[in-house]
Amino acid sequence: MKLKVVATLVYRFDHETPVIVAIEPARSPDQTIVSEQLLIDQPAELIRDLDADTGMRRFRGVLSGQVSIQYQGTIDNGTRRLLHADARQHAWAELPAEVLPYLLPSRFCPSDNLMRFAQREFSDIEAGGAKVLAVVDWLQEHVDYIHGVSNAQTTAEQTFIDRAGVCRDFSHLAIALCRALNLPARAVSVYAADLAPPDFHAVFEVYLDGQWWLVDPTRLAPVDGMVRIAAGRDAADIAFLTSGNFCQCLNQWVEVSRMEDSEPAQAA
Repeated sequence: MKLKVVATLVYRFDHETPVIVAIEPARSPDQTIVSEQLLIDQPAELIRDLDADTGMRRFRGVLSGQVSIQYQGTIDNGTRRLLHADARQHAWAELPAEVLPYLLPSRFCPSDNLMRFAQREFSDIEAGGAKVLAVVDWLQEHVDYIHGVSNAQTTAEQTFIDRAGVCRDFSHLAIALCRALNLPARAVSVYAADLAPPDFHAVFEVYLDGQWWLVDPTRLAPVDGMVRIAAGRDAADIAFLTSGNFCQCLNQWVEVSRMEDSEPAQAA
């Protein structure tokens, strides 16, 4: 499927401020960047980074004053495979070394604190894909999608207590529960078609059957309409903008639309 993405960030920096920005889609085997353009409305010397394990692309620079950053791109995400109940869970000895960090507790996903609950609640579910889908079913039944309950410091443990949150919180809790069940899981930021209202969306991936599978624990957007941006241990690793000083977000908006095969891609 071809998707057209436009993402715009408008920020004010009172002083010269170093930033790290992750709004460009990842380079990965399951999605092809057909064309793209990055527009910044002030001169900036950028350093570009590519994460070899995840395909995540970030750029670094120093910005000041009011700045608009816009990404425009056409991405072909092929035909995404949906996680199925029979996907096999690996023994730890079988896992690639780069997957191992996603078994461990992290800042927003303290899986060790949820291990007793997870292993009791899901002990009767077959290992692998079925267990992950059971975790998502549990979230749908027991956690409400509500704005304003959480903030940027909310952990999966707090969401477990509050039983409410937004996409970031659903993903953190799903990741923590999967890790507590010995399943490698990581946070992923995506562009998502059919998400209402359009925005950056937080989902997660779980490693089964020798590959990473995208899963939306909120079920607000179809996985086959997603474009992966960044992946990491939790939200701290996948923020679309990280600033070295205080800054103010003046505006941000995201547009994701499906393209017909006959529709021309934008110029790179």
